[in-house]
Amino acid sequence: MPILHFMTNPSGTNETNVTVPYEIKSALSRFTVQAFAGGLLSAFAHNPVISIPDFSGQAQIAEDITQSSFSLRVNAASLTVFSDVSDKDRGEVERIMHEQVLETDRYEQIIYNCSKVSASSTGEGQYWAAFNGDLTLHGITHGLNIPARVSLSGGTLRASGNFSLLQSDYEIELVSVAGGAIKVKDELKFSFEIVAKKGE
Repeated sequence: MPILHFMTNPSGTNETNVTVPYEIKSALSRFTVQAFAGGLLSAFAHNPVISIPDFSGQAQIAEDITQSSFSLRVNAASLTVFSDVSDKDRGEVERIMHEQVLETDRYEQIIYNCSKVSASSTGEGQYWAAFNGDLTLHGITHGLNIPARVSLSGGTLRASGNFSLLQSDYEIELVSVAGGAIKVKDELKFSFEIVAKKGE
């Protein structure tokens, strides 16, 4: 089953460093990606927001947050149009997304591996964090930096932020409809609010 795998694995981790496990709760979280229309008729087109609803994973949080790890697995087949569009448009966008953009039959996994995490405290249990890793998408690997706001409070971990990528960097064909009059722009924008609860 197609998955997206996001993992931090900081270098120089001390093997004796104690970590606390947190389980990601997708029902309490939000993860979306937005595409944008261009071309002659772009003013009449939608900028669809795609929901990524089916994911799970764990965070292993160390006292030194830069020595923590985080893994997220997403079922790519679960991606659905979140925008308020007609059923016909929804079905067409989802078909194109799975068959032409993600090509999930050929590229079943999207993988993000981070070997370096930096963070600065902004208050008790509050951090600005930066994940510097590699994203493998559509069979292509490139570096990708992801900034996030991270908070730890009462057994709950929250991480939120936004990042962008260019489809062309990953040799993804930019799709078009209406005879090419409406084209999907290169940039995709992701937004996430991940909630995890401390394990028993």
